[in-house]
Amino acid sequence: MRRVLLARLGQGAIVIALVVTIGFVLIRLMPGDPFVAALDNEGVAPQLRDQLRAQYGFDRPLPEQFLRFIGQLLRGDLGWSFSRSQPVATVLGDVLPATALLMGTALLLGGIGGVLVGAWQGWRGDTSGTRWVSRASLLLLSVPEFVLALLFVLGPALLLGWFPVAGMQSDFAGSGLAALRDLLHHLVLPAGTLALLIGAVVARHQRRAVLGVADAEFVRAARAKGVPESRVLFRHALRNALVPVLTLAGVVFPALVSGAVLVERVFAWPGMGRAIVEAVLRRDYPLVVGAVMVSSLFVVLGTMLADLAVAWADPRQRRA
Repeated sequence: MRRVLLARLGQGAIVIALVVTIGFVLIRLMPGDPFVAALDNEGVAPQLRDQLRAQYGFDRPLPEQFLRFIGQLLRGDLGWSFSRSQPVATVLGDVLPATALLMGTALLLGGIGGVLVGAWQGWRGDTSGTRWVSRASLLLLSVPEFVLALLFVLGPALLLGWFPVAGMQSDFAGSGLAALRDLLHHLVLPAGTLALLIGAVVARHQRRAVLGVADAEFVRAARAKGVPESRVLFRHALRNALVPVLTLAGVVFPALVSGAVLVERVFAWPGMGRAIVEAVLRRDYPLVVGAVMVSSLFVVLGTMLADLAVAWADPRQRRA
């Protein structure tokens, strides 16, 4: 098990290095630079533009810029965010809690809900109720994240007025318990959008996994001993059926990170996804690369946690 964990750490380091390198190159291949919006007008002297670009090294060849970036990174310096006039580390420190709250809530609700719904479908077999649930999950999977988010904005937020349209907190939220209620009120729609999509994926895989063990020998043996049906499901069948679903978490987590970017943009959620979009539009090179590096780190850690969860659920993995 330790050997597998070390191998995953090595693979994760390679993935992060490749993602950061590709992100660094691609953002600099885009037309313009961080000063294009502020300086490319007739009232600004060309000498000032050249001076600023030389000051931050944007006039140097791309390999030289990359080596300079690596040197800063080794010193723990992620650079300066030109769009927010702050160090990149400070910007990411401000937006990461909001993204972690959104993704953590969506993953928890979507994962638990998907497992329970999928287990119910697989245990009940082919009935009219389970077929309707399968159709609903297939419909959810066919809808892009931003489309579902826009539907939530148009329906529960604007048309019905049940939830806030955007943001993380109201100006009149207050403090203490009132502030917490206001935060949860704002969290419902963005987290619900991601949770529904995650739950639909998990439910379909969980259903197939439960169907695969519903007729297994250990399930029949437990029933023959007179074990209650609910205990047979949760104690015997579900734990064995969790292994393929936990493996799926390694795929769901990257999709969750990318989906959070779009959802945060639609709901104006002040997280890292929104910061990435704004940084790309403003050609804020250091902030884009720093956010991409942190996102890839999230994906690697999520995949490693999924591997550990699989080892917990499957004793054969622990002996490997």
